[in-house]
Amino acid sequence: MSDDFDDIALPEPHAAAQDGPERFDQAGIDALFDFDSVAPVSPKKGLRAVIESDVVSHERLPMLEVIYDRMVRTFATSLRNMTSDSIEVTLEEITSMRFGEFMNRVSLPAMIAVFSIPEWDNYGIITVDSNLIYSVVDALLGGRKGNAPLRVEGRAFTTIETALVARMVRLALNDLAVAFEPLSRIQMVLDRIETSPRFAAIAGPSNVAAVASFRVDMDARGGTFNVLLPYATLEPVREKLLQRFMGEKTGRLNIWESHMVNEIRRTEVTLDVVLGERLMSLESLMKLAVGDAIRFEDGPDEPLEVRCAGVPLGRAFIGQRSGNVAVSMTNDIAKGHAQ
Repeated sequence: MSDDFDDIALPEPHAAAQDGPERFDQAGIDALFDFDSVAPVSPKKGLRAVIESDVVSHERLPMLEVIYDRMVRTFATSLRNMTSDSIEVTLEEITSMRFGEFMNRVSLPAMIAVFSIPEWDNYGIITVDSNLIYSVVDALLGGRKGNAPLRVEGRAFTTIETALVARMVRLALNDLAVAFEPLSRIQMVLDRIETSPRFAAIAGPSNVAAVASFRVDMDARGGTFNVLLPYATLEPVREKLLQRFMGEKTGRLNIWESHMVNEIRRTEVTLDVVLGERLMSLESLMKLAVGDAIRFEDGPDEPLEVRCAGVPLGRAFIGQRSGNVAVSMTNDIAKGHAQ
């Protein structure tokens, strides 16, 4: 017997504990959330990798592309009228990214215009890169056409440069508001222009936003600007932006409407015919005994009230048909209760 027991390998205490419910110590919790103080530059893992992931999965807004396409056509005309140059505006792409990631990608020096939408009680951002800034300033101050503007590095933008770019931004905001008119009548008001991204924080770093990138060409000069609208800003018109084309009906299909009508017509309901009602005190009710008669004001030949779930539908006469008690309606239910 002793030899047989010698061949059996008993599990170690820590191995048996692993088979039961898993218990986390402090080291296990730190590993789950990737709280590694020894190697802070290690790749993200665990829940932190999920929360701080750069991959943004969000619903596509087809109507937003249509709105920006309309803005491109009108904004190109507005810039031509403002600069008297040959202007070409193109929509490069529309992407979704986190607000903090976008602000970290802004190439400085740049101008960041913060605008408000009073009807939606929220904000948006337009970023203008330095190439477009100097191109607009050069065009508005009489620079020669076809020559690339001279960039002066290491200095802040002047008041005149900021005012001229603000004029272009207001044109873009007005044209964007006009493009939104078929969906919602709004106003886009320029609030301020910043040169530092940290002073233009209108949303949390992890908030998702829709970013549209535009390219402006003025002969041999030009640049890019971006329009950022957080999804929280677009929430009042989100359902309309999910449409595939202008004027699409959302949430209503004729096939479901007819199906619901047919099902409602086949629904069974219970009707109650009130023979009579009388208001009695609790004392009189307690004195009732077998054989007592309760008199009603309605006579046997008067029409009785027909109800469904306590709702009066009309009046009907009581009678018999095929050996069953039946009622004959005196008015059309669809026309309301006849008094």
